[in-house]
Amino acid sequence: MFENQPKGLFALALANTGERFGYYTMLAVFALFLRANYGLSPAMAGTIYSSFLMLVYFLPLIGGILADKFGFGKMVTTGIIIMFAGYLLLSVPLGGDTVALVVMLAALLLIGFGTGLFKGNLQVMVGDLYNDPQYKDKRDAGFSIFYMAINIGALFAPTAAIRIKEYAETVLGYSSNDAYHFSFAVACASLVLSIAIYYMFRSTFRHTEGGTKKAVKADAASTEPELTKEETKQRIVALCLVFAVVIFFWMAFHQNGLSLTYFADEFTAQSAQGLQAMCFDVWNLVAIVFIVYASFSLFQSKTPKAKGISLGVIVLALAFLFIQYDAEGTVTVSAPIFQQFNPFYVVALTPVSMAIFGSLAAKGKEPSAPRKIAYGMIVAAIAYALMAFSSFGLPMPQTEVGADGNPVAVHVADVTPNLLIMVYLVLTFGELLLSPMGISFVSKVAPPKYKGMMMGGWFVATAIGNQLVVVGGLLWGAVPLWICWSVFLGVCLVAAVFMFAMMKRLEKVC
Repeated sequence: MFENQPKGLFALALANTGERFGYYTMLAVFALFLRANYGLSPAMAGTIYSSFLMLVYFLPLIGGILADKFGFGKMVTTGIIIMFAGYLLLSVPLGGDTVALVVMLAALLLIGFGTGLFKGNLQVMVGDLYNDPQYKDKRDAGFSIFYMAINIGALFAPTAAIRIKEYAETVLGYSSNDAYHFSFAVACASLVLSIAIYYMFRSTFRHTEGGTKKAVKADAASTEPELTKEETKQRIVALCLVFAVVIFFWMAFHQNGLSLTYFADEFTAQSAQGLQAMCFDVWNLVAIVFIVYASFSLFQSKTPKAKGISLGVIVLALAFLFIQYDAEGTVTVSAPIFQQFNPFYVVALTPVSMAIFGSLAAKGKEPSAPRKIAYGMIVAAIAYALMAFSSFGLPMPQTEVGADGNPVAVHVADVTPNLLIMVYLVLTFGELLLSPMGISFVSKVAPPKYKGMMMGGWFVATAIGNQLVVVGGLLWGAVPLWICWSVFLGVCLVAAVFMFAMMKRLEKVC
């Protein structure tokens, strides 16, 4: 899985892991923070939440355009510095008045702009590692590894957000609302780690940074032959068609931080026992990840020593899980913790996905990237079909006036946590088919002169989808739950049908 990959991949992946850990730590509690600290309605909190996500994913277009002119490396470094300033501002507890709200919005602008300079350009650099002919056939696998690294950071983020908030409340004595800011401060520390990794291992990917005459000459020597105007047009049109489809995937997928989190907070049981309780301890999930990777290593290793090490890791992980099991133990289930399941599934299932597609590739039967994206849309639709079916008969969301005069969400049902655990599993299958394959497709198909802009285009599509996330907040409490989920089911199916209709044109440029 990790063999024969360019060394720069692991350096760039780890640098991205640090940044994503901070981002997802903040995001895990952000929607709940907006409602608790400012007394916002679900719709208004959803508007701010989705607008922030839109900003984070729209601005890589600007970052890509700037990078095409000034170099990818310069934009990545500048982006980290700007993000740090934004997270630092967000981590200061200022209360819930108008001034505090304005400062919070300013912080979001800085984080969004910094991410715009960092995120897309780092991924272009990853793609450029595979311009070397010896790595040409490893591009899809490389982006799967890169995507897995992102989710390692995201896996620990919800637990970090909750534990730090609890520490600020119980040990440091901060109010519930002020304690949220300590979760946001984690992002500052993670960015310091990210930039340290970037510069420590810069020599392994420096040739992809661009922005110098030497880098331009090296890039010119390694890129494909000059494209005609017609070929350039075909590629850009194909990419725009893919962008149009993924809008609706992200609209549905990123409900994990909004309507699905509302569902976890108001409709899902707040405690778990036995095996179910073990799912909510991130270290148990880490043990499962070790078992999965060690199992692959056990069967793929060529020496008895390597096989013995792999077997030893499996035994130790199983022993850890056995010690952790408590049939009578009960744990509290906090709504943000459900957001750990998606990154857990990504990390755990990436080697499974790579093995399946590797086997299909060896037989000449691997689906094209556009076909994988279409399948991903169908899988996402299945996830929301499950939510819609399970929500029949549930009451409407309810609110009441709290002691401070602000509306407070009411917990009205105790649906088994297994529902959201399963839904996140299905959504992750869709994500693995769509996101890393889509990024790989962009890096492969984008005309050389417009790499930064086209990767930015991928993020603009994601940004539009993220802005449409607000639909979940607008529907919450306005219609029965099953109708809310059916909206996302419908848009995913329509997007899948469109993708299949355009398949010949898309596969022509692959």
